[in-house]
Amino acid sequence: MSLPKTLAEDVARNLVMVARLIDEDPEEAYAYARIALRLASRVAAVREAAGFAAYATQKYAEALAEFRAARRMTGSVDLWPVMADCERGLGRPERAMAMAGEPEVQKLDKAGQVEMRLVAAGARRDMGQIDAAIVTLQSPELASNSVQSWTPRLRYAYADALLEAGREDEAREWFGKALEADKDGSTDASDRLAELDGVEFVDVLGDDDPTGADAADEVAPRDEDVSGDRDDEDDVRDDADLDDGQDDEDDDQDGSVKAW
Repeated sequence: MSLPKTLAEDVARNLVMVARLIDEDPEEAYAYARIALRLASRVAAVREAAGFAAYATQKYAEALAEFRAARRMTGSVDLWPVMADCERGLGRPERAMAMAGEPEVQKLDKAGQVEMRLVAAGARRDMGQIDAAIVTLQSPELASNSVQSWTPRLRYAYADALLEAGREDEAREWFGKALEADKDGSTDASDRLAELDGVEFVDVLGDDDPTGADAADEVAPRDEDVSGDRDDEDDVRDDADLDDGQDDEDDDQDGSVKAW
C-alpha cells in the first residue's frame, strides 16, 4: 500500500524510533509504534513493528493480533515463531507446541526453524516436561561446529535446560560452548558459568573518588539508592485500531505435536 509522501515520511520517522528504542526503552518504542499504527494501520510493516513493540513490553495479546494482521497482509510465515512465543506469553504453551507441528514451520528458513525449536523447547519447559525440552533442542544445528547468529542462544537454551534437569556438568560444558560462540554478548553465559563455579560478583562501580584514593581501597557502602527509579506506567491501553478479527486457525489445535 502506498502512502502520500508527507504521511509516509511521518510513518517512517516513527518506525525508525521504534527500531532505535526497542531494546533500550521498550515502552517509548511502543509509544512510537502506536503513533505509526494510527497513521498507517493498513501497512504490513507498521503492523509488524507494532507487534514487536507490544511483544517487547509483554503485551502478548496485542502483539499476537498485530503479527496475525501482518501475516494476512503479506502471506509470509516469517513471524510464525514469535507468534507461537506470544501463545507461551499468554499462558498457552500447548498452542505453541501445536504451532511447532504445523506445515508453516517447514517453510521457514534455517534461522526461523531454529527459533521455532527454541520456542517449542520453552513450551515443553512451561508444561514441566524438562526431558522433552532437552530432546527438542538436540538437533544437527546444536551439534554443528559452525557458528551462526542463532548458535549462542541455542547452546545457551540447551545448557539452561540441562541445568534445570540437574545435569550440572553437562550444563557447564554447554554454557562454555555458548560463551565461545557469543561474540556479541547476546547471552549471560559467562555469568552463568561463574555462578556454577561459585564466583560471586560485587558491583563496586561508583562515582569517581574525589579524594583520589587508590582504586584498590575498600569501597564504603552507599546508603542512597543509585538505581534510576522509574514511575510505573499504566500498561492498559485501549486499542481501537487492532484488527477486529482473531484468526480461528489456532483454536482447533489440541496441544500435541510429534515434530518436536
